[in-house]
Amino acid sequence: MSKLKQIIRLYCQGNGSKRSHDLTGVSRRIVKDYIRRFIALKITLQQVEEMDDLALYELFYPKAEHHVVPDRDKWARLQTLLPGIVKALRQKGMTLDIQWNRYRQIDPQGYGRTQFYEYIREYRQRSGHTMHLEHKPGEKVFVDFCGDKLEVVDPQSGELQPVEVFVAILGFSQLTYVEAVISQRKEDFINCCRHCFEYFGGVPRAIVPDNLKAAVTKSSKYEPLLNETFETFAEHYNTVILPARAYKPKDKALVENAVKLVYQRIYSSLGSSVFTQLAGLNEAIRIALEKHNSAPLKKEESRRMLFEQEERMTLLPLPSLPYEIHKVKFCKVMKNGHVSLHEDRHYYSVPYNYIGKKVKMIYNSSLVDLYYQFKLIARHQRSYRRNRYTTLTDHLASKHKFLAEWNPEFFISKAREIHADVAVFIEKLMDSKAHPEQGYKACSGILNLARRVGRERIAVACRRALEYNAYTYHIVEDILRKGLDKLSEEDEKKPLSATPRHANLRGKTYYQQYSLTFKNNDHE
Repeated sequence: MSKLKQIIRLYCQGNGSKRSHDLTGVSRRIVKDYIRRFIALKITLQQVEEMDDLALYELFYPKAEHHVVPDRDKWARLQTLLPGIVKALRQKGMTLDIQWNRYRQIDPQGYGRTQFYEYIREYRQRSGHTMHLEHKPGEKVFVDFCGDKLEVVDPQSGELQPVEVFVAILGFSQLTYVEAVISQRKEDFINCCRHCFEYFGGVPRAIVPDNLKAAVTKSSKYEPLLNETFETFAEHYNTVILPARAYKPKDKALVENAVKLVYQRIYSSLGSSVFTQLAGLNEAIRIALEKHNSAPLKKEESRRMLFEQEERMTLLPLPSLPYEIHKVKFCKVMKNGHVSLHEDRHYYSVPYNYIGKKVKMIYNSSLVDLYYQFKLIARHQRSYRRNRYTTLTDHLASKHKFLAEWNPEFFISKAREIHADVAVFIEKLMDSKAHPEQGYKACSGILNLARRVGRERIAVACRRALEYNAYTYHIVEDILRKGLDKLSEEDEKKPLSATPRHANLRGKTYYQQYSLTFKNNDHE
């Protein structure tokens, strides 16, 4: 009845049936019928405004013509309940059958099921204030996350990990994009928006998101505060963000309906399939999604066909480079000339003269840039190896560069320059360790001994150590200190001479005298 009053009001203001149809969404045939009845009744607009819904209904639809109000008291009782019933039907899982059973408990003499359903439908038609929105090609994309999640299984532990499902739909053709992601965090949400643009092959002029934190920092009826990173993303793709009003699902009815279709056509197609990786789940989703987009609509043309024929050419072109999310953090350069990216537990080098200074780190999924007072001082490829270091030799002080070059090949090549036997010994030394790095300092000590005693002596010492099957720094040092490298084979075979006499030696008589003294003291 509110629609009827609105149409009569527009007619009295001089608007035609087409204008009334555009403003109210009521078909032109019904608009003309309302105007024809209003003229035939010969009443004024003021009289129409003063009537309640029931009186207006009976005036425009007499009982002789419609028998929908056979019992005025029963009808009046139902009218008082209808607002609450219709509101309850918006709840998830609520049905008309449940509401009818509750209605009959309240009013046992009330209407039967069929008539109850009919009055619900009529109430919705006369009290609804929805407006049909005409979407232009390439104008808007509506984005949201499904309420129900999917799952992937950890192959190691068998644990189920819930994953979010992103849905995007173009307003005109209703071409839909669906993707499963780990979370609704900013990084995942923006990557999903980027992937949906790549799927469409272009960019719509506006993005209509829900009020999730990844898109809207603070919701507002008049001027919502957008997430800075998401706003930067929109600028990169030359589009704008038009957030839906909070708690107003009709602002994004298209994507709400798309979510229902995703449940029906994609979730159901997955069935009881088990996925151990997100990539496998998304591959299955893409197959079901293509079937959905290729399914015929009421006009016998599919979403895909309508998109290709009328909407694709209206989209804005994709930028030459895709958007990469950049994060910013400030950190102090440690004494070893590195900064820590705590997110990955990885360390990156900066030039040694910035040790102790505070630098700005800007990083994305592939690069890590380090700035000091707006000057780029270092750039690294991002590494996700935990507790490891990414170091550029040029960043180290001269005394540290030598240490940075340490590796098995470095020591073996240096030893080979001295003598082949030294190279073999160093190789054996590193092989004897659980990890080659454990032998680096010992190898460095061998090379240092070579500088002190000369190539010939270190080569002989290493050769003798190989004969003893002893692969340590200390055995080589002992051979050199005792001069064993200078002994010939004949000298090694000679028996050891008697122990020389000197003042510190005590003979056996010393111990005999000590023993007699102890016994005498004992007798006393």
